[in-house]
Amino acid sequence: MIRFTFLLLLASSVIALDYPHTTAEPQKTGWPLTAEERAYVINKPEHERRPGRESNKHLPQLWPQVPSAGHFGGDAWLKLHEAHVKTVQANQGPVDVLLVGDSITIQWGESWKKHFPDLKAVNIGIGGDKTQNVLWRLDHGGVEGLQPKAVVLMIGNNNMFFTPETGVEAAALGIKMCVMNLREKFPAAAIIVVKILPAHAPGNRFYEDIKKTNAALDPLKLDSDAKVKVIDLWSDFTNADGTIKKDLFTPDNIHLSPAGYAVYAEKLKPLLAAQ
Repeated sequence: MIRFTFLLLLASSVIALDYPHTTAEPQKTGWPLTAEERAYVINKPEHERRPGRESNKHLPQLWPQVPSAGHFGGDAWLKLHEAHVKTVQANQGPVDVLLVGDSITIQWGESWKKHFPDLKAVNIGIGGDKTQNVLWRLDHGGVEGLQPKAVVLMIGNNNMFFTPETGVEAAALGIKMCVMNLREKFPAAAIIVVKILPAHAPGNRFYEDIKKTNAALDPLKLDSDAKVKVIDLWSDFTNADGTIKKDLFTPDNIHLSPAGYAVYAEKLKPLLAAQ
């Protein structure tokens, strides 16, 4: 019995994800939420829950790497997460693909059905999400009970709003932390990490910081794990002069048109077919 207990403790210590900071959040993991955690998430705007705030310190370099629930005002963001949890609970067990990300992910919609009609997919994208929001969702019931063959992760666009404070390296490390979290939860799954797509135009800070963040992913060597594939679609979505291909985007120059999803799908097809 003692030996069995020791082995359990050893196994848990091996797979435990070690975040670089511990916040004052009352419930670090698990679902459903306690009343205390629910009040913490709903009543405190996200900037009041950032790493360091609990000790009156400014630690922006840690924001992208430490789980934090999103906040649209009241419980609006939490309701989106709760809806995804219900979807996950209704699709327990094997699925072909788990889609993780922000608005570009959740807006796959009909395009996914068109290009991947035979794949069973669960999509847990939430518009506006940053890496830290994805981490929180993964740790609070967001994927529990799923057994995906493959995970497609695209996240980081919304972290660009904060790169003047966090720096681009921190945003890249946030993406890495999402990969580590997914690997911990799904050790047998293939993980496809899609670098952040271009947005706006050359010279725009957002555009330039996306490019720098994507470059900062390279030395992190995420694909040193044989089951992680990093794909860069930058050249597929830009012209020779660096401007975005307008027909692949909606008028906001951020989100994708059906033509954009068609290009994205063509790049994913051989990777998903291999699983």
